Amino acid sequence: MPLFPITMDIKEELLDQLEIKDVFTIPFINVTIDEATVVSWIIMAVITVIAILLTRNLKVNGEISKRQQILEICMEKMMNFFDNILGEHGREFMPWLMSTAIFIGASNMIGLFGFKPPTKSMQVTAAMAISSIILVQIAGVKKKGLKKHLGSFTKPVWIVTPINILELFIKPLSLCMRLFGNVLGAFIIMELIKSVIFLKFGVPVAFSLYFDLFDGFLQAYIFVFLTAIYVQEAVE
Repeated sequence: MPLFPITMDIKEELLDQLEIKDVFTIPFINVTIDEATVVSWIIMAVITVIAILLTRNLKVNGEISKRQQILEICMEKMMNFFDNILGEHGREFMPWLMSTAIFIGASNMIGLFGFKPPTKSMQVTAAMAISSIILVQIAGVKKKGLKKHLGSFTKPVWIVTPINILELFIKPLSLCMRLFGNVLGAFIIMELIKSVIFLKFGVPVAFSLYFDLFDGFLQAYIFVFLTAIYVQEAVE
């Protein structure tokens, strides 16, 4: 008898957990909404409600509450982080980057509440990666103007123009696959750990805290860090 017996239905369980199932279909237009989309809506709604509650009755003058003190400290830390990457020319893009970091972090840790992380769906990670690269191009056009931004694709010499254009597709692909691959890999490892009967008590909780919390926020950090680097390259 093996020391760590594994359940026989682990393959079926993994396939079931990895499958993104349809939830409902919008009538008349015949559009199907899947689990990843619904969970994303839930996350955005919860984040919006929390943001409204946390930012109520903020003061500019006078004594401020502990809640506002904590918010200001967090805001200052995040602004200093992005300032070091973007500089003063990229401050206008900080709200988007911060919102993206919060959404990805919440999406990765929502598995603690029994939901399937939407970042486990390729369509979600691809949409976020594409939107990030669109933001980069908007930043470049806004800073340099359309003509100079298009001209930057010929730098440092015109012969590298095809490679620079190819980067428009490589960058979102790398962002998408990195986020999707890490979230998927962490999920598979957790399912394999849970399948070992010997480890069913206590130990999976510790691994869950690592993969759902630490690793989840780490992936959010990497995603927005790389996006900020791309924006900085576009506006410099």
